Amino acid sequence: MNRLLPFLFLVVLLCNCKSKKAYSSKNKQTHTVKVNTTIKPTKEAESIVKFAKTFNGTRYKYGGTTKRGMDCSGLIYTSFNKHNISVPRTTSGLKSAGSWVDLKAVNVGDLVFFATKKNSRKVNHVGIVTNIRPGNVEFIHASSSRGVMVSSLAEKYWYFAFVQARRLL
Repeated sequence: MNRLLPFLFLVVLLCNCKSKKAYSSKNKQTHTVKVNTTIKPTKEAESIVKFAKTFNGTRYKYGGTTKRGMDCSGLIYTSFNKHNISVPRTTSGLKSAGSWVDLKAVNVGDLVFFATKKNSRKVNHVGIVTNIRPGNVEFIHASSSRGVMVSSLAEKYWYFAFVQARRLL
């Protein structure tokens, strides 16, 4: 028993000394996005965004469209479908739906498209604009690593991955 006590103490001490992963500010360098903040979103767009936010924290699942798991285009499909708006189910179908919108004129409820593969400008990710602030556009999307979450176009990663915005409403 006397030999076991120091051993248990050492195990407990080592288990509690794990370093936590810290996110460096280098990964979140901000960029200014010029947007027109005077445009008011429609009630329908706000309702779609509000419903999409109910999935915040849902894990990523390729092809998923429920709280048990969801992918990026599944989030858009489910959110618009809930409001009786028919949209394509895939990102490749969504990238040509609706009308193209200049980033300066983007509004709540618009879709933002990204090319996240290295050395490629082919669209493979989509999100819904949730908030417009001076110098920033926030959007909700389903990240393959962190699930459904709200991100910002001012973040370095998303700023450089951005390809286009489209309006479905």
